[in-house]
Amino acid sequence: MKRLENKVALITGGAGSIGKTTAKLFIDEGAKVVLVDLNEESLKQAVSELGSNAAYVAADVTQGKEVERYAKEAAKKFGKIDIFFNNAGIEGIVKPIVDFPEDVFDKVMAVNVKGVFLGCKYVLPLMNDGGSMIITSSVAGLGGSPNFIAYVTSKHATIGIMRTAALEAAARKIRVNSIHPSPVDNRMMRSIEAGYEPGRPEEMQKSFAAGIPLGRYAKPIEIAKLVLFLGSDDSQFITGAQYVIDGGQTAK
Repeated sequence: MKRLENKVALITGGAGSIGKTTAKLFIDEGAKVVLVDLNEESLKQAVSELGSNAAYVAADVTQGKEVERYAKEAAKKFGKIDIFFNNAGIEGIVKPIVDFPEDVFDKVMAVNVKGVFLGCKYVLPLMNDGGSMIITSSVAGLGGSPNFIAYVTSKHATIGIMRTAALEAAARKIRVNSIHPSPVDNRMMRSIEAGYEPGRPEEMQKSFAAGIPLGRYAKPIEIAKLVLFLGSDDSQFITGAQYVIDGGQTAK
């Protein structure tokens, strides 16, 4: 039997590499999936690739009314929500604190913190008892990183949301956990590399990879497989936990 047979999953940041890869894996494991993202064209393309067991809702995760709408529409698409991958996030820019633009800080916090909070607020009441929520944090949520204040701060904050939600949802046997990837080979890291080394992003990529004991970035499918475990019934006694997936980066 497939690990997510008869399950319905909701994924924010669904048009991004981790969201879309996770959606495909979930569908392969028997689930139906609803993707949420801001860009409707990207969502249409993703759903066309994923097939009839995928649907989408275009919405801004920073706006309460839009989050309430996507939660209700997602629950109607396939009749329920068993798994919520609360995954939407942005990187912001690379600048020291004293030069960091206030509006960029606010935007990163709005997506990465408020968006996660609003997802909890409006999706939890619609989830099936015994379900699972997985929140995307980062290794950046476990330590400091120079010139990256907004992203680092936001990913620390998601841990507090996760722990609080885990305690509040436990009465309904809904598990809430966070994942903490090291650099992943995707668009976001291309942006971060270019921010740290304008004109020489490949040098920054080598430097980042050298700081990972396994010597490389994570692949989106490797992150998706961890989300699959946490979304499946294999993790029924796991809640309030931080799952680091970093090739040994934080072991040093």
